[in-house]
Amino acid sequence: MNSENKQSVLTVPVAIVIASVVIAGAIFYTNGVPRGQQALVRNDDHVWGNPNAAVKIVEFSDIECPFCKKFHPTMLRIMEEYGRDGKVAWVYRHFPLEQIHSFAREGALAAECANEQGGNKAFWAFVNEVFGADQNVDSNLFNQTASRIGLDAEKLRSCIASGTYNNHVDSDVRDGLLAGVRGTPHSVIIGPDGQQIVINGAQPYEYVKSVIEQALNGK
Repeated sequence: MNSENKQSVLTVPVAIVIASVVIAGAIFYTNGVPRGQQALVRNDDHVWGNPNAAVKIVEFSDIECPFCKKFHPTMLRIMEEYGRDGKVAWVYRHFPLEQIHSFAREGALAAECANEQGGNKAFWAFVNEVFGADQNVDSNLFNQTASRIGLDAEKLRSCIASGTYNNHVDSDVRDGLLAGVRGTPHSVIIGPDGQQIVINGAQPYEYVKSVIEQALNGK
């Protein structure tokens, strides 16, 4: 651990008390949940690309997390290179760090509400717009984003307030904890034979590409 790492005590939904450490461009948590129990891609997952791709990248992300924002263009570039020919699919799961990001859960709910209005395409459009925005992440940004991508912002606000998708977000968090997620972004590369390689933090494109190549080649 280098001198820039910071330690604090926080809580997350579904966990009780866990310790956080900022390292390698991510916010990490330690917890007592068993690791390595990564769930397979679910029917209700948000998938970009071919769901039957040889390699799947399951990313646990917080829409207000600055490291997730930094990592998002890397994943967009990965999908530009590997998604077009169906080699890689990107699966997005929510892991809002609510104790340090006051709009994290609202953002997760907003993305689900975007999906309710416009399906998977609207979900990804919403997430891409929010991560690409050059402004604070808050309710105003969610409203503006909904309007920009052609959704009804008022319906989005009503959907968020209803809490309809809280269970979905909580399910993602539980899956993350069971998979050993300690912070965001946390990505699990699942290869053709089911082998898993974990990428913690906002790692650079070259590193992510090298891991994908390993997975594609069965290494």
